[in-house]
Amino acid sequence: MGGFFGTISNSACATDLFYGTDYNSHLGTRRGGMVTNNNGVFIRSIHNLENSYFRTRFESELNKFEGNSGIGIISDTDAQPIFVNSHLGKYALVTVAKVNNMKELETELLLKGCHFSELSSGMTNQTELISLLISQGKTFVEGIELVYEKIKGSCTMLILTEEGLIAARDKWGRTPLLIGKKEGAYAATSEPCSFPNLDFELEYNVGPGEVVFLTPDTMTQLRKPNEKMQVCSFLWVYYGYPVSDYEGVNVDHVRFASGRAMAKKDNVEADYVSGIPDSGIGMALGYAEGKQIPYRRAIVKYTPTWPRSFTPSNQMVRNLVARMKLIPNRQLLKDKRVVFCDDSIVRGTQLRDNVNILYGYGAKEVHMRIGCPPIMYSCPFLGFSASKSDLELIARRIVKELEGDENKDLDKYSTTGSEQYNKLVECIREKLNITTLKFNTVEDLIESIGLPKECVCTHCYDGSSCF
Repeated sequence: MGGFFGTISNSACATDLFYGTDYNSHLGTRRGGMVTNNNGVFIRSIHNLENSYFRTRFESELNKFEGNSGIGIISDTDAQPIFVNSHLGKYALVTVAKVNNMKELETELLLKGCHFSELSSGMTNQTELISLLISQGKTFVEGIELVYEKIKGSCTMLILTEEGLIAARDKWGRTPLLIGKKEGAYAATSEPCSFPNLDFELEYNVGPGEVVFLTPDTMTQLRKPNEKMQVCSFLWVYYGYPVSDYEGVNVDHVRFASGRAMAKKDNVEADYVSGIPDSGIGMALGYAEGKQIPYRRAIVKYTPTWPRSFTPSNQMVRNLVARMKLIPNRQLLKDKRVVFCDDSIVRGTQLRDNVNILYGYGAKEVHMRIGCPPIMYSCPFLGFSASKSDLELIARRIVKELEGDENKDLDKYSTTGSEQYNKLVECIREKLNITTLKFNTVEDLIESIGLPKECVCTHCYDGSSCF
């Protein structure tokens, strides 16, 4: 996936840009980049982050980023920012995007006489493709409208121009975009957790399809927001940072509420509850309150040296990461019945390994409670996992085992309480060697988020879509 940060100030912006971008590190691990505008001279740097961290890569060259405005990105996809000189003027671009019709758009642009100069892993750089669409407009807004019209998937972007900073959110609002303000400066970011320590106050939540223009002292709306929104529910389940608010809804509050709601319906007997770090902790705390049992740290994450285990594309590496980054507490586990809360089950790799380790450390019973429903569909809108096929999802593999066809009766398998759903959950439980297993329901997740169902994307659980 990825996250970005941009700022424009009456004074030098490099420090705010550097740390603001770094606060998006949990959203990407592959490429990092920054660019500043120093009186029309754009200064850019891009680094590979696969064997290092953003801060380590950029700290030594921070002094070169002169100027009062800039944008930065941490991405799991293409090398960014892209720098462009077009009839719209000089500009730099970063995107959080997933373009599903790359080949179609690539062919269309080549036939129009455009060319591609940037390659990512031997393929067209999708941010450069987006820049070519933008540059076809007579204005930046017209170009952004063309991106909204042409792209199948999602795209949220920051454009650093010679005059200021343009922030444009995906037309369905699938990914967040928030504006912060302090005296003499504005900032725009994917992650509002970047604001407090840089003295920015959260000023505005950019709406779906909305475009705003920032100077050091002003924010101007260039395009009104669309009426319909489909913000990703997985923001609150997994990849959003606990202190962040999206659409006015706090991440940790949602996880706590989900855990509490699940506990009140759960009749399991256990000695205590524990969260699988990091995104299972808020849910576990809510579960402990709802169930009125203690919360204990039975498993602890060794941080920060191990990356997120969904990121590596190689299964062997994912297995290693899943095992190495979490350390069980033997004294707490021995002879105990423990409820563990986790955000999701995608492939099952990490959870299977964790469960075996927990038994090996003396746990008597391992009860898993999952913060979202079974994931039945790969996400066509965001790149939050390395899954290339629905059959990498444990739920779909089980459907294929049971039905001989991974696409059969998916609506029934996605319906909580149905015969097929119960069979699916039981099969997952058996495969992962769990004492008991329960998933949060779509209904309880939406209630915990507190937004209308039609405003929240739940495609990966139930296949629903606004298209």
